Amino acid sequence: MKTKIVKDSMGELHIPHDALYGAQTQRAINNFNISELRFQNQFIDALSYIKEACAEANYNLNMIPFEYKQAIKFSCEKIRASEKVKDFPVDVFQTGSGTSTNMNMNEVISSLCRRHFSIELSANDHVNMSQSSNDVIPTCIHVASCIAVKNQLLPSLEHLVAAINDKSNEVGHIVKTGKTHLMDATPISFAQELGGWAAQIETSIARLSDTLVRLSVLAQGGTAVGTGINASADFSHQFILSLSHLVGYDFRKATNHFELISSQDTAVELSGQLKTLAVSLMKISNDLRLMNSGPLAGYSEIELPALQPGSSIMPGKVNPVIPEAVMMSCAQVMGNDVTITIAGQSGNFQLNVMLPVIAYNLLQSILLLSASATSLADKAISSFKVKESVIAASLEKNPMLATALNPIIGYMKSSEIVKAAYASQRPILDVACDMTELSRTELEDILDPKNAI
Repeated sequence: MKTKIVKDSMGELHIPHDALYGAQTQRAINNFNISELRFQNQFIDALSYIKEACAEANYNLNMIPFEYKQAIKFSCEKIRASEKVKDFPVDVFQTGSGTSTNMNMNEVISSLCRRHFSIELSANDHVNMSQSSNDVIPTCIHVASCIAVKNQLLPSLEHLVAAINDKSNEVGHIVKTGKTHLMDATPISFAQELGGWAAQIETSIARLSDTLVRLSVLAQGGTAVGTGINASADFSHQFILSLSHLVGYDFRKATNHFELISSQDTAVELSGQLKTLAVSLMKISNDLRLMNSGPLAGYSEIELPALQPGSSIMPGKVNPVIPEAVMMSCAQVMGNDVTITIAGQSGNFQLNVMLPVIAYNLLQSILLLSASATSLADKAISSFKVKESVIAASLEKNPMLATALNPIIGYMKSSEIVKAAYASQRPILDVACDMTELSRTELEDILDPKNAI
């Protein structure tokens, strides 16, 4: 492989001849050979927006000339439009401040300015002007997460709610046997059951929207430790104006930069909301699996779409693959939350030193839940069919209908009727006719499942 010699403050080293990155990125490649995990494109894109907004702010403050600003702007736009794997090869498991990834971006931008404009911009002095990795990476965590939640997760959740409501409008009139402890309980309609699912997701949307208010507050301008050393007093304000215009989202500058550089409490909060959403999606997925179970020896209340053969040995077997896939993604999100919680505790004095793993896991959780919600909506909920004959047959024999008799004949007598119905496997209506003095017409009205919902 052809190489070229580059140097930094520690000396010279070889890098691939066509590499856009420089010496500090190569040192990170050499030092951090821990995993195959690399930052998501969404994180790299957010970082490029930050660099472009910083250049705009520095130009507005007369810190760099117009041609420098334009060269950085062009380079950042090119980065966002390009494949990023080759140019951003640094392992997620790196220095805790994310300095290696910040310098990776600075070096790539500097190289692009040289290649396309023949302008020699220093990665440190010009591209990183008025910045530190210590405020850039915390800012990038917030910006990347804001964009992903707003543009991907929330629309996916709203789509899921719409799919649940559409299915409820289609099958909501059907009454089925409710279940508590996985045992027969009093009747419930599909509209009520699906309404519970929709409410769970709507509550998660509200929680996430509330967290976005704090996530939109950015650390940029605090530089190394929060004091803002080497940045103009008006830099934060100019940066926020530029970034908000670029991204199309109203970001806000921090009232206290020390908080946002030394801690990652908002990231931990967001992760907690994502974990709660994962719990909701797992509950809905499990309900779908159980309702679909059988078809002969399970509940067999619904039929999920047959998407692929379910067994390599059992012919004709079809499994609830989408709910299972969603459950696994939810399990990953729950694990990510543990990682982010531990990492959030690593704010030692003026800097959190586990920023890269927080960034990676937070974005992964957002992206997993976005895709899972869409998949659940389109490939499971929208297309399942209700087995009305199975539901009607089990509902007719449901002894829990006798609960409606409690106010009339008392709990003890109702209990005797239930036990007799279980023992004889007869409909509760027939048993109640034999064991009470109420007429069949009266009992039909009292025990009508629709009156119990």
